[in-house]
Amino acid sequence: MSDRAPEGAACVLDLAGEVCPYTFVRTKLRLEELPLGAELHILVDHAPAAENVPRSLRAEGQEVVSVIAEGIAEGTRWRIVAIKRCEPHLVARSRIDAMKSE
Repeated sequence: MSDRAPEGAACVLDLAGEVCPYTFVRTKLRLEELPLGAELHILVDHAPAAENVPRSLRAEGQEVVSVIAEGIAEGTRWRIVAIKRCEPHLVARSRIDAMKSE
């Protein structure tokens, strides 16, 4: 399965077999390649990643649309749907600026 999608279509990042923190690191790297407003479907089979990746994405200023259990037995795989809402360096810069003003 390719993680490249036609213009306007969602991209898929299959992280089966990956564990935290690598699931978020790879997700963040993939989002950096995408334009603002792009939709990324992240597939994970590591239960903690189904909680940690969405939490980390929100902390980075990205939108998490849904987290859905999929597969033969519910909970064997999760699909996290995220939309890129900001560039990573802009979030970091705003945090630094906020800390300076305190």
